[in-house]
Amino acid sequence: MAFAVQDKPRAVIVISSHVVRGTVGNRAMVFALETLGFPVWAVPTVTLPWHPGHGKATRIVPQAKEFAAMMKDLEGARWLGEVSAVISGYLAEAEQAAAVASLVHAVKKKNPAALYLCDPVIGDQGGLYVAEDIAAAQRDRLLPLADIATPNRYELEWLTGAKLDTPDAVADAALDASPPTMLVTSAPSFMARGTGNILVTPDTAMMAEHRHIDNPPNGPGDLTGAVFLARLLDGQDLQTALQLTTESVFEILARTAKRGADELTLETDAQSLSHPMAMVQTRSLAFPGGGRRA
Repeated sequence: MAFAVQDKPRAVIVISSHVVRGTVGNRAMVFALETLGFPVWAVPTVTLPWHPGHGKATRIVPQAKEFAAMMKDLEGARWLGEVSAVISGYLAEAEQAAAVASLVHAVKKKNPAALYLCDPVIGDQGGLYVAEDIAAAQRDRLLPLADIATPNRYELEWLTGAKLDTPDAVADAALDASPPTMLVTSAPSFMARGTGNILVTPDTAMMAEHRHIDNPPNGPGDLTGAVFLARLLDGQDLQTALQLTTESVFEILARTAKRGADELTLETDAQSLSHPMAMVQTRSLAFPGGGRRA
């Protein structure tokens, strides 16, 4: 399965949280996409001084009517034909999903080849960290519109109601979920003390795995979605995109951890985005029972 390469439109609309300090949400995705050669339209769903994991912080959330009005402005922008893709991440309110969905429809109407990647940022191994109505809005309003989704393992567990303890279980759950192309991060690995990214389409399932990094900084999921999208927009096949994306993110995580930094050091490791040197192992997976989407 391959996605069409687009010669002219290069802009990507990125919709997620914005932090003043740090490299999560929009900060991570915008940096990665621009480093890889893509102009970005950045839409903040919430503004914070830093990631909440660093301590209590003020949240500035646009009012739902104002957020929807701004998205309508983008839908009518004379430059909308520049847009090759939309990527959405963290939502601060459930009402934001409708405005995101409307913008995705407008982009695809203007450019039918445009891609929509939904990263349903709703939780981790500790469970949901957003209100349940926000998680439900991601599931019910945005994932059905997406060409690609990049949930982590724990988000996929919530979305499917299944416990996913093995790579094959993750692949099988992703096969039955929406959309047809799923890249599941933080997946269980065959490697001792490893972790992996599992990519599933109607025709194939594959994993790129590497050693686990203890106490990683926030942001690798945001970074993974952006880099994977950029690789696809540049015309790489799915396996190459999976491998290079995993190599880039693993290399940046490893270097950040070695420095003892509490945020991804993207500005220092920008070269890792375009030319990663790390090696990861990629393998094919078999769906349990030989299942495929109809």
